[in-house]
Amino acid sequence: MTSRPVDRTGPAPVDRPDDISPEWITGALRASCLNVEVAAVAFSPIGTGQMADSFRLELSHAEAGLGASAPSSVVVKMQAADAVSRQAGAGGAYENEIRFYRELASTLSIRIPKCHYAVGPDEDNRFALVLEDLAPAEQGDQLRGCSVEQAQSAVVNLAGLHGPRWCDRALLDLKWLRRIIEPFAGIVQAMMVDSTARFIDHYGSRVSDADASVLRAFAERSGHWLCERSERFAPIHGDYRLDNLLFATPAGGSPVAAVDWQTAEVGLPGRDLAYFLGNSLLSEDRRKHEHALVRTYHEALLASGVSDYTLDDCFDDYRYGQFQGPLITVLAAMGLTHTERGDDMFMAMSSRACEAIRDLSSLELL
Repeated sequence: MTSRPVDRTGPAPVDRPDDISPEWITGALRASCLNVEVAAVAFSPIGTGQMADSFRLELSHAEAGLGASAPSSVVVKMQAADAVSRQAGAGGAYENEIRFYRELASTLSIRIPKCHYAVGPDEDNRFALVLEDLAPAEQGDQLRGCSVEQAQSAVVNLAGLHGPRWCDRALLDLKWLRRIIEPFAGIVQAMMVDSTARFIDHYGSRVSDADASVLRAFAERSGHWLCERSERFAPIHGDYRLDNLLFATPAGGSPVAAVDWQTAEVGLPGRDLAYFLGNSLLSEDRRKHEHALVRTYHEALLASGVSDYTLDDCFDDYRYGQFQGPLITVLAAMGLTHTERGDDMFMAMSSRACEAIRDLSSLELL
């Protein structure tokens, strides 16, 4: 087990959002060298996270804390109140996100919220992230899908994650950053076979026979899939989809920013690209625009300094990476508390991913 990164320069994690006092948030912001004094806090839940809970904190500053750097609001992310979801996050996801912001984010060019403070997880699996509030940017909607213009912004942003550390072997020294190797791949495959059977049984007629066939075929080859193409690697998000992206609105904001780094790992970059386009675009839009969008992503990679990677190789990795959809969808659906929206989301993700796998003949690449 890797060591737990607990920040000793600021306040400890708390049990509940209403434990976040003006003194707590003042200490957290001062830990990032902001000269503030918060007088009052009002919080409201935001987002639909499956393994953690997020809140927007509206801050009222004391007279001494009204400097230009004093934020009027921040986002605080902390352990899930739901016991099942919290246990899932305690398996390394919470530590992954804390350390991503502390140790990796500054070496990348992907747009993400600024992290003011990161603490935990402690022995009770409590953690806290105090993040820049990117409002009025709005969270994407996994059920509705996104526009082609939004997808274009998202794939360019994704190149900012992969390009700066493309095949950087120093990544392999970050012990907290997961990397699938053969012994562990066998464990994942066993989990996938079991979870896929339960997934198909749980959702019953909502999973078509054609989709069930794709899911079973992948589950039986998932360990092999995880270990192949290891010659190309970079930091990958692992869950780069609309619910984890914030898009600009007519009121303002950057074109797109990525959040939720609990599933970050070292892996084939094409997995992120395939997962996003295969799950986030409606199938008709994906079929019409995927070649152009993969080309846009590839051009952004080249602009970041990546070389010896052709567009043909990139599109082939995109085809191969489509199985990130079933991997994340099935394991998440069977490992987290079920909600009506969550089930609808998993069904949309599963059906879109399976359709993309068939369209692209991705099973032939295993």
